Amino acid sequence: MHILILGGTTEARALAAALHPGHRVTSSLAGRVAAPRLPVGEVRIGGFGGVDGLVDWVRAHGVDAVIDATHPFAERISFNAARATATAHVPLLALRRPGWVPVEGDDWHSVASLGEAARALDGRGERVFLTTGRMGLAAFADCPQWFLVRSVDAPEPPMPARTEVLLDRGPFTLEGERALLHRYGVDVLVTKDSGGAATAPKLTAAREAGIPVVVVRRPPVPEGVPVAATPQEAAAWVRERS
Repeated sequence: MHILILGGTTEARALAAALHPGHRVTSSLAGRVAAPRLPVGEVRIGGFGGVDGLVDWVRAHGVDAVIDATHPFAERISFNAARATATAHVPLLALRRPGWVPVEGDDWHSVASLGEAARALDGRGERVFLTTGRMGLAAFADCPQWFLVRSVDAPEPPMPARTEVLLDRGPFTLEGERALLHRYGVDVLVTKDSGGAATAPKLTAAREAGIPVVVVRRPPVPEGVPVAATPQEAAAWVRERS
């Protein structure tokens, strides 16, 4: 089978390794990270040109199944994949790591968007650790607080006037996150519900320090698309169709 993995995540790389070389695997990366970690198998980088472009690519390359293993917040490509696979009559599976769940002692404030997250900062802190990625900083551009922005690649304006950028890539350790919160005097954390272990230590560090956390809820998977929680479940789904 020829499997197209819409990826870029840790789970996408693990799935490619689980399927290769027993199947032909092509992993598609968005190209937003300058030096991505590449999976095994074939790799293409860049967009498809919308739904029609994805339909054409799937048909031209004889794709037998598509697995959407993109970031839980890559909403556009997920909905494009649902529409394209329905048009091309190719099965689609979404691979989504489970979201984070608050535990006793957490001070979480759930919001639906980055814009709501910016508004939720009022009265919660003056030194913000912002870990929502470099693409959505415009939502915070008018905020008066000081921001520590952590991302893999350098962000571009618009962004908050008082911003310090920390270029780093996970996984992160609990010890390191504790030290970071202390070093920068962070008093509020903003994050997306990305799930997974690579960036979860910041939540534990915030809980220990009594720091409130503004959590952006993830968008839903397109209606009717089956979901696997692990690369192993996704690989089993492929085997059932072999």
